[in-house]
Amino acid sequence: MATKKIIAICQSGGEFETENDGSLSYRGGDAHAIDIDDQMKFSDFKMEVAEMFNCSFGAMSIKYFLPGNRKTLITVSNDKDLERMIKFHGDSITADVYIVMEENGAADVSNMSDSRSSRTTLSEAVPPLELPLDVVDDTTQPNIPLGAPLDIDGTNHIDAHFNLPPEVLSVRPLSVVPYEKHAKAAEQWQDTITGVGQRFSSVHEFRETLRKYAIAHQFAFKYKKNDSHRVTVKCKAEGCPWRIHASRLSATQLSICIKTMNPTHTCGGSAVTVGHQSWVAGIIKEKLKIFPDYKPKDIVNDIKQEYGIQLNYCQAWRGKEIAKEQLQGSYKDAYSQLPFLCDKIMETNPGSLATFTTKEDSSFQRLFIAFHASLSGFVQGCRPLLFLDSIPLKSKYQGVLLTATAADGNDSVFPVAFAFVDAETNDNWHWFLSQLKPALSTSCPLTFVADRQKGLRESISENFKDSYHGYCLHYLTEQLIRDLKVQFSRDVKGIMIEDLYHAAFAPRPEEFHKITEGIKSLSLEAYNWIMQSEPQNWANSLFQGARYNHMKSNFGELFYSWASDADELPIIQMVDVIRGEIMELIYFRRTDSDQWLTRLTPSMEEKLEKESLKVSALQVQPTTGSKFEVQGEFTEVVDMDGWDCSCKGWQLTGLPCCHAIAVINCIGRSPYDYCSRYFSTESYRLTYAESVKPIPDTDWAMQNDYSEAAMTVTPPTRRPPGRPTTKKVGSQEAMKRQLQCSKCKGLGHNKATCKELL
Repeated sequence: MATKKIIAICQSGGEFETENDGSLSYRGGDAHAIDIDDQMKFSDFKMEVAEMFNCSFGAMSIKYFLPGNRKTLITVSNDKDLERMIKFHGDSITADVYIVMEENGAADVSNMSDSRSSRTTLSEAVPPLELPLDVVDDTTQPNIPLGAPLDIDGTNHIDAHFNLPPEVLSVRPLSVVPYEKHAKAAEQWQDTITGVGQRFSSVHEFRETLRKYAIAHQFAFKYKKNDSHRVTVKCKAEGCPWRIHASRLSATQLSICIKTMNPTHTCGGSAVTVGHQSWVAGIIKEKLKIFPDYKPKDIVNDIKQEYGIQLNYCQAWRGKEIAKEQLQGSYKDAYSQLPFLCDKIMETNPGSLATFTTKEDSSFQRLFIAFHASLSGFVQGCRPLLFLDSIPLKSKYQGVLLTATAADGNDSVFPVAFAFVDAETNDNWHWFLSQLKPALSTSCPLTFVADRQKGLRESISENFKDSYHGYCLHYLTEQLIRDLKVQFSRDVKGIMIEDLYHAAFAPRPEEFHKITEGIKSLSLEAYNWIMQSEPQNWANSLFQGARYNHMKSNFGELFYSWASDADELPIIQMVDVIRGEIMELIYFRRTDSDQWLTRLTPSMEEKLEKESLKVSALQVQPTTGSKFEVQGEFTEVVDMDGWDCSCKGWQLTGLPCCHAIAVINCIGRSPYDYCSRYFSTESYRLTYAESVKPIPDTDWAMQNDYSEAAMTVTPPTRRPPGRPTTKKVGSQEAMKRQLQCSKCKGLGHNKATCKELL
């Protein structure tokens, strides 16, 4: 990565305001500037910011916008996040950074800092209890390890069977901490049970009401009878006469009526125990909609404060997982619906490709999707240039998002294809490219900008014959620093990386060798590494393909933004979020381009104009045929027939350099006639001519039967949390080394305790 410094404009004390187009603007507050680069650690950056604004180190959250996207704030929370922020602003001098404090709420809660959102009390965002909560005897406490994964499929005894009688469920109960004054959130439940004759629409409603009543009055109870016809409950305290019995009315098969009740307590209340984590899910569900990063430790604190119930971390974590599945759908079911999803995509978007593979055990392996609008747009209007990159996902089953993006005529990111895979492996990259090859109906040789890892290099050459592979400079510099055996200071490393970038962008071989000789004077090891890294695949002066001065594969920042917003959703919904984003992007860019009146796209018009301003200092001398000599600071030779200049600027960018423009003006032609067709407004409109068609709002949960009939797909295997257990060979006694005395050579004691006579 380059060590070019970026000025971070840090702003704090203001407020975010939402504009009419949905973008966010920041109003008010103070601003300070800090120089940062890719070598800076997040902790150092955060400490500088804290000192600058005189605030607590742990009480602030750092956020920024991706270039060109002011609708989504990205949080910086570690070194990798900071590195990405610098990478995304690599072409800019400054980057706007926003410091959000815990005590200051943001105007838009969706962009509130994690720490602030976690502090919001339940009474601000959550309605009263909504889900059933079964009370169980506290002797049923299985040994569920802290942080164990929760599957809503029957494993760990916490599943979707919320309507089963409580004695069927066997989970660790939650305890209520007695308070002198009941929590306000529970006070509203004190009169939910009124006495004999009170009716309920179902047994389910009666159980739910009874739980609220017990929490409000701070006592524990247990079921004596509990089925679909009758429920008998008594106070859990030994000898306490409190008791209630309800059963169905003879005149109806639905209504439940309280038949007998003794409302007297002699126990004075006791520690309440409540059953499985569906109760926690019901309490936190509404808040989780607003604050997806609601942390288990904050759930514990809020439940204790609002309801007087003491949870442990595991119970809060499980409750959050249940609530997420209730809000988003089942992670497991989402994989079983993949066959239906692929068929729907190709049905609604003819010409698209959507396919998946599974492992031998039917578990998910990979999913490839390329919409017809993206494939057609790339072939019709984009340069034959593709960027390959990967994005790790934070979903329940983790995995990786592989992306193929292009550069449109305005040098903006254009999504071409993407795939969800279980891991970033050589085999998965090969499969991804094997799906992409037939989807792209072009015979033009392609240039790929991607990592130089061996598997990816071979996959590109095997799937795309006669293509070119330009190594990504970002990954190249990272590998250089890792491979250097000699330890260098941060400044020396920075100089090496800066020189490596200069060597890569150098247009002519003699300039490339001059710069690399400078690296040799710093470190012979670094020089040898660079010369052995196949510079013909990354240096402009030696590269045979056309990469239009794009030297990094991180051209997929849009995908990174989309994945950050959706990577904790089930896979079906992740796909739908990305589909919606692509659909919106194509629509708005097509609408914007309809207003353009120039022959080239705006960014290319600007570049051409900058080159034209340099022409006045140049003099043109005709030589022979189509070749001209242009004199300025240096003398260059321009070949008009070959669209070639000895400065190499014309060939590298696709736009006439200032020397070529001087010749074009001299012969009375227009510079527009000598620009790459990919930069024209017409080609840009062809890129966005097709639309991603919407997929009907389908109840995916209803497609289980269809999916099972087509093909069974199960979630990928997840490694259990924690360190894997060490396999023991034989019994521990056999492996235990016996103690031996160094004096008498006897077993079972040492020389200090030896009783044998010398």
